[in-house]
Amino acid sequence: MSPLRPENIKQTPPKTSTREAGRWICFQLWFNTYRKFFTFVVSINIIGMVLSITGKWPYPRRYAGACVLGNLLTAVLMRNELFGRLLYLIVNTLFARWTPLGFRLACTSILQHIGGIHSGCAISGFLWLIFRIVAIFSNHKDNHNSVLIAGVITSIVVGISIVSAFPWVRNTHHNVFERHHRFMGWVGLLSTWIFIVLGDSYDLTTHSWNPDGLRILRQQDFWFIFWMTVFVLLPWFTIREVQVDVEIPSPKVVVLRFQRGMQQGLLARISRGSILEYHAFGIISEGPHAKEHYLLCGVQGDFTRALVNNPPRQLWTRQLKFAGVSHTSALYKRGIRVCTGTGLGAALSTCLQARILSSSPNWYLIWIGSDQEKTFGPTISGLIHRNLGPDRITLWDSKKEGGRPDVMKLIKETYISWGAEVVFITSNFQGNKEMMEGCKVAGIPAFGTLWDF
Repeated sequence: MSPLRPENIKQTPPKTSTREAGRWICFQLWFNTYRKFFTFVVSINIIGMVLSITGKWPYPRRYAGACVLGNLLTAVLMRNELFGRLLYLIVNTLFARWTPLGFRLACTSILQHIGGIHSGCAISGFLWLIFRIVAIFSNHKDNHNSVLIAGVITSIVVGISIVSAFPWVRNTHHNVFERHHRFMGWVGLLSTWIFIVLGDSYDLTTHSWNPDGLRILRQQDFWFIFWMTVFVLLPWFTIREVQVDVEIPSPKVVVLRFQRGMQQGLLARISRGSILEYHAFGIISEGPHAKEHYLLCGVQGDFTRALVNNPPRQLWTRQLKFAGVSHTSALYKRGIRVCTGTGLGAALSTCLQARILSSSPNWYLIWIGSDQEKTFGPTISGLIHRNLGPDRITLWDSKKEGGRPDVMKLIKETYISWGAEVVFITSNFQGNKEMMEGCKVAGIPAFGTLWDF
């Protein structure tokens, strides 16, 4: 293909309005796979609860703990790094490039939005917990006070953990989310253990304690909470304090350099401490066998500003990285990676490792930023110019060009000339919204950044 150059692209496009996109298209983008998963999971659980209350399904009345912990275990599993990587591995290994495009797009959508199952099961588990507490209090004369108290404490703690993970809290008050969701989650796990052990040890018939360990082991809820604990703790066994080199090419950007290469499409969680405030960033690497990988951090919040004001020599990170939507790039024969600003951190590896994904480079990069060479520095520029030829990249410097490009014109023309099957977008909220609406109108399969998980 002949590369698209900035001089051939119209500047300052009209924004894709809701009227242009249409209400139905806007609704489709809003009611995405994440919300479909969430709605389905919560609806199924509410139906089960109604059937139990009306006496048509007696199982939850006897085994409400299993309904609580079955949901919470599934919620934990959906956010477990190892389980997530396993899902991506299975899909990328079995279905890459040969299956129908619609099937591959569905696989990507499911993997990207699997958080809807996480959220749906978490909410449902909490509702079943309330159901069980109400059932216990309705028969409070038969239960010991310690069981009642443990149940109430568990409900409060789990409720706080869930509320702290609401999208508005998570996206606007990240530190609040980190502290409350994680620590209240741990406290909730401990109080759930206490609640389960006390509840299973108290004999409602004789009104006496039966501390027989075998009796507890025979209960479903014991094994649910056991495996829930395993999957909660497992990622924490992989945390390490590692050496880091800090490059500050400009006041807006920090580039962190770590040892060893990485697969494309992975994200790293880093922290100055072993427990508090882990922050996720896309990993830039030339390949699994490279000597180093990089994190590109925009200087915005307290954590990234501290990287500039007090550059660290070591940072804590989980050796087990979690996969982002770009990890499904291997599924496609040809694709386009669109990013703005520091969104390059989540996008660049896919294009750098395009030859690993296929016998020939199959991913095209569109990067829109301001004063890119100066802002992002020689390390990032060097990675791009060493690995990507002019036929595989469009760099738009909004400062040099005097404004933003007509992004949708650029995407459409590149999509056709490159013969792409899919577009992955990493941008800010407004940019992501405009591009996703534009792609939907144009009938271009696209996946953008999520803010609802």
